Amino acid sequence: MKKPRTAVRSCRQKQASGHEGREKQVLSSSQVKPSTPDAGLARRQKEVVLRASVSPYHLFRDTAEVTVFRENLLSWYDREKRDLPWRRRAEGEVDPDRRAYAVWVSEVMLQQTQVATVIDYYTRWMQKWPTLQDLASASLEEVNQLWAGLGYYSRGRRLQEGAQKVVEELGGHVPHTAETLQKLLPGVGRYTAGAIASIAFGQATGVVDGNVVRVLCRVRAIGADSGSTFVSQQLWSLAQQLVDPARPGDFNQAAMELGATVCTPQHPRCSQCPVQSVCRAHQRVEREQLVASQSLPGSPDVEECAPSAGQCQLCAPPTEPWDQTLGVANFPRKASRRPPREECSATCVLEQPRALGGARILLVQRPKSGLLAGLWEFPSVTAEPSGQCQREALLRELQSWVGPLPATHLQHLGQVVHTFSHIKLTYQVYGLALEGQIPVTITPPGARWLTREEFHTAAVSTAMKKVFRVYEGQRPGTCKGSKRSQVSAPSTQRKPSPGQQVLDSFFRPHHPTGVSSLNSMAQ
Repeated sequence: MKKPRTAVRSCRQKQASGHEGREKQVLSSSQVKPSTPDAGLARRQKEVVLRASVSPYHLFRDTAEVTVFRENLLSWYDREKRDLPWRRRAEGEVDPDRRAYAVWVSEVMLQQTQVATVIDYYTRWMQKWPTLQDLASASLEEVNQLWAGLGYYSRGRRLQEGAQKVVEELGGHVPHTAETLQKLLPGVGRYTAGAIASIAFGQATGVVDGNVVRVLCRVRAIGADSGSTFVSQQLWSLAQQLVDPARPGDFNQAAMELGATVCTPQHPRCSQCPVQSVCRAHQRVEREQLVASQSLPGSPDVEECAPSAGQCQLCAPPTEPWDQTLGVANFPRKASRRPPREECSATCVLEQPRALGGARILLVQRPKSGLLAGLWEFPSVTAEPSGQCQREALLRELQSWVGPLPATHLQHLGQVVHTFSHIKLTYQVYGLALEGQIPVTITPPGARWLTREEFHTAAVSTAMKKVFRVYEGQRPGTCKGSKRSQVSAPSTQRKPSPGQQVLDSFFRPHHPTGVSSLNSMAQ
């Protein structure tokens, strides 16, 4: 019985190294190094021109204004901050390495993920691995299993790799500065490094995430594309200028808290904003409302912005005029996003309903790199939308794991649509139930037969759980018709497949005793 795994079974997504974010997208100010002296000279000349075309209107021009911003923001944070488990743990931890670890885990989990979602995952993670040493000694299978459902799965793997490096190469001590954190630890980018250094070690270094971008763009009326390298540099510079040297960790958390709870993308609560008095966007709204109420001609979009040369590089371009209906939400300007790439995959839930020890389903492990690396899935193939080629390819894939199968027993059940960061993947869901009872002793490496209970606690993606819901809804004797988000299935129930005793010799539970343990299997 062969077990080829050379072909890609479903679309892959390269996970960006050090993917940064907290319910947002983090900016980087890094630039490509010039390959020639002439290129370097041209880049420096361009930077001089850009700086000259920035008006002081977008900057903090005196220390008094900076002081007001700091004091008002921190006073508000002390009163209004949310009670979150990672904050409690960091504030109560006296050991600097354990404190840094607590912050590190939270910052990685919060990348591209809602706070409400992270709370339970963080609590379970810290209960299971309360120290760096505990995480470093865990298996990747355990890490993937706990991370399942949180998304962006490479984050968990890189977090463990970082813990292993600290334990094995750095004497168990986390680097104390943003520069060394970013340099030495895998998956730690500029934002995460700054957050750990400021919150855990008190380094006066600013941070810029999506929430901070929004706050700074509104406070200083920055309407240019916040994703551009030049604007990103300016935002990091502003963040560094503003960070309170006496309370850098609290200040950075306060700026992010303000963006998450008050200065929100839509419907910001300006009346509750502690830095409203120094907010250029709010001043602009008041001015526009005054002009409209007095029926006076509109003022220029850059009325208070007077760059020394040319068009200001931090103002919105003339092609994007002020929208009266948006108010302060005119800032920052939304960058145009590419629609996700659409791909299709065919996947099959293969089940032994009468296996020893209870019904079991077949899972196979994905490759160690790429999208959903190392997680478990139902046998799948990348497929074209056309049905017949899809069925044939999927049947061949199934046979590569378990041997000959009759094509007539492979039933199409419906489809699942799941969107990753830049891929919209449609799974065509198939099912095949094997009615045999006679067990065999061989399961190929990289495959496992699991009970339903084991499946729900295994290291599988949310997409696979959606697929399984379609299968469950179409099993003979089950109730169909429950509507689920982004899950669809045909209205006809799948009939039992007769005459499958010929397949008995190919399918058995993994353990002859009928008891299978997900963690006891070799990778």
